Amino acid sequence: MRNGSVLHRPFFKVLVANRGEIALRVMRSARRLGLSVVAVHSDADRDALHVHQADQAVRIGEALPVQSYLNIPAIIAAAKASGADAVHPGYGFLAENEEFARACKDAGLVFIGPSPQAIEAMGNKAGAKEIMKKAGVPIVPGYQGTEQGDEVMLAEAGKIGFPVMIKAVAGGGGRGMRLVTDAASFPDALRSARSEAKAAFGDPTVILERAIQNPRHIEIQVFGDSHGNAIHLGERDCSVQRRHQKLIEEAPSPAVTPELRAKMGEVAVAAVKALRYEGAGTLEFLLDARGEFYFMEMNTRLQVEHPVTEAITRLDLVELQLRIARGEPLPVKQQDIRFEGHAIEVRLCSEDAAQDFMPQSGRMARWQVPDGIRVEHALQSGSEIPPFYDSMIAKVISHGATREEARARLIVGLEQLTAFGVTTNQAFLMSCLRHPGFAKGEATTAFISAHRDELLTARANAAFDVALAGLLLYVTNPRAPLWQGGRSLAATFPLPAKIEIAGERYELEVTRERDGSYSVVVDGRQDRFEIDQLDPDSIRFRHDGVMDSAKVLRDGDRLYVQHRGIPLAITDLTLAAPKAAAANGGDGKVRAAMNGRVVAVLVKPGDRVTAGQPVLTLEAMKMEHVHKAGIDGVVAAIDVTEGEQVTTGRIVVEIEAG
Repeated sequence: MRNGSVLHRPFFKVLVANRGEIALRVMRSARRLGLSVVAVHSDADRDALHVHQADQAVRIGEALPVQSYLNIPAIIAAAKASGADAVHPGYGFLAENEEFARACKDAGLVFIGPSPQAIEAMGNKAGAKEIMKKAGVPIVPGYQGTEQGDEVMLAEAGKIGFPVMIKAVAGGGGRGMRLVTDAASFPDALRSARSEAKAAFGDPTVILERAIQNPRHIEIQVFGDSHGNAIHLGERDCSVQRRHQKLIEEAPSPAVTPELRAKMGEVAVAAVKALRYEGAGTLEFLLDARGEFYFMEMNTRLQVEHPVTEAITRLDLVELQLRIARGEPLPVKQQDIRFEGHAIEVRLCSEDAAQDFMPQSGRMARWQVPDGIRVEHALQSGSEIPPFYDSMIAKVISHGATREEARARLIVGLEQLTAFGVTTNQAFLMSCLRHPGFAKGEATTAFISAHRDELLTARANAAFDVALAGLLLYVTNPRAPLWQGGRSLAATFPLPAKIEIAGERYELEVTRERDGSYSVVVDGRQDRFEIDQLDPDSIRFRHDGVMDSAKVLRDGDRLYVQHRGIPLAITDLTLAAPKAAAANGGDGKVRAAMNGRVVAVLVKPGDRVTAGQPVLTLEAMKMEHVHKAGIDGVVAAIDVTEGEQVTTGRIVVEIEAG
């Protein structure tokens, strides 16, 4: 309805077309405004936390995103079935899909986001660049043409000059993005980027950009309303990335001066007003060492990293989205915006940093979050991490009066967080936060690649970790007598054990001494421990005159330990039968490294291959992962087909040596 010239769009029940922590984040603000909330879920998410915490929930399809969270008719039908009168897309999936926004409008639903026209104009990277170029905004040189043939793209890359970036024209989050350093590797990178873009966004179209070396990734948060008002909420620095996906974000940026902030903010607000943009948006820029900035793209949605902006502005950005969607004017003006302190966010992902950030799925055996720090998540002990969606499982956000205070609080928060059962990047994130380069505010987009070996350095005291693991396996063994403090009158005999930590195997002996202490011997080194307290989930012990503690979980032949914030997964091999060393393909069989979908078979039976040659590509958690031959030889069999879903360890390609 209209009041004068202003359109009012009241709504009372919001369907959140997303999952996990994103859905819960939107629901929290909607409920505070007195709105009812509806969740949607795939078969894989039937028992997910966002489903149980919604007022209503509707099944929208099978596990794969294209069957569920990317299924526009199913989501519209879910809104109708639940009686929802508005839809919030969250961030990711259909959040930047103009067809979805238009379908909501055509169905009489309020879409909590910009208009379909704005999404189409700015959500498309090529179109956005043309608009910005006409507005006088600096643009990275590149190619945004409609001619997408292989030869045309290679020729255009040559004109731009290597290195170049290939980017999916639709969507973001690093998917469909490849850095290419030379013409020889361009065709394979182009194919892979197109395949990933098609799987993630339903559109294989890509653009090319000159790769600016070692820039900062700076983004400006903007809002516009239906009354012609527009504001910016300062910048976020998102430079710490792996595989072109952000891992650490902070606000404000250590590299942005007040003058530069004002300049970038003015450019961003001018773009919002020119578009008559309504809702939340983010303009992303590359900032070089000289302080020059170049427009990359505009995300026509809220960002994963929005909490750091909320922390320094004290504004609820989801609430702003909801109010704007109802037709209300922005409740704040530019001159009212104040920035208080510093905020840093890390993305906790179910991935193995030591294995090229390979995504991990499985059951989260124990999940505990610390008090006194913001953690956005949708997990609980026993939650399943499915292989079909993004690997990010939580965000941990700190705020302090200074950057150093925020950094210290975040490190302590990560040390106190417990995630047992699925490998995460928890230790890697702490390593990044502690690195001198990050501490000084010097990190660029090259930070992880430049310091990768340091960030992945083996545990500071691996020998002690092995000894502690041996002690804990001994005292938590369900077949052993319950631990009791004090002296022992029983005869003491060393018990041999075999364990595996991070792929390394160790043999050790554990002895309970008559004085009640324990001796652990590994490779001739002896460590002595005294136990003060042993609980089902923790231990307090003394070693070399220091009383210390660790979190513990015994799960069959697996032991999870978190000591001084570093999580370890230990496998007890004492009673295990010997296994053939074939995991790396040394037996000629290439095995799936994770649950995933086969997106490309790169060889055929009879092909001769060499060790290390790519033979197959899997897509898991929205990223592609190339599998390589373990030996030289001839391809004897292809055991999968493109499009097939496979499980971890499945033999996918067989190679005969020769």
